[in-house]
Amino acid sequence: MADGELWLDPLHETHRDALGAACARDTSIWQIYSVSYGPEQFAQNFNALLSRQGWRPFAMFERDELVGMSAYIAIDEGRGVLEIGNTYIVSEKRGTGFNRMVKQLMIDRAFSCGFRRIEFRVDARNRRSQAAMAKLGGVREGVIRAERITWTGHVRDTVLFSILASEWPSTAG
Repeated sequence: MADGELWLDPLHETHRDALGAACARDTSIWQIYSVSYGPEQFAQNFNALLSRQGWRPFAMFERDELVGMSAYIAIDEGRGVLEIGNTYIVSEKRGTGFNRMVKQLMIDRAFSCGFRRIEFRVDARNRRSQAAMAKLGGVREGVIRAERITWTGHVRDTVLFSILASEWPSTAG
């Protein structure tokens, strides 16, 4: 998938070192994630990410620099539903509109492939991501209480957002 200088490449072993370096640039961010890709946990969690069934992870690039990752998660073609998540973007790109461009690219692609619903699950503590989902057009459906236990042991409440193909500008009829 590509949009000008932004492009996504299916995540592969060849991305390991560059992604590990990108994830290590901001170790404090991992406290709010359900899984850590910080230096101590990176190898184990990168291996798990590559082997996850029903996930399609991507390395994000701006020009030739790897600047993050995201994934299609819980892909259910029969229901026409998937989730976009496991997103990490280096700190220099946050708040610049980069995340919106990545999400637009991923959403456009999913809807063009016939999916009818895209979900986003955000830690209730992560106000910035919730605001980004709302700005993107995600509908806040509610809070899934005590939905998961994060790598730190925190019992996480998760805010569920969704976008339907009928609501998305490039597919709305």
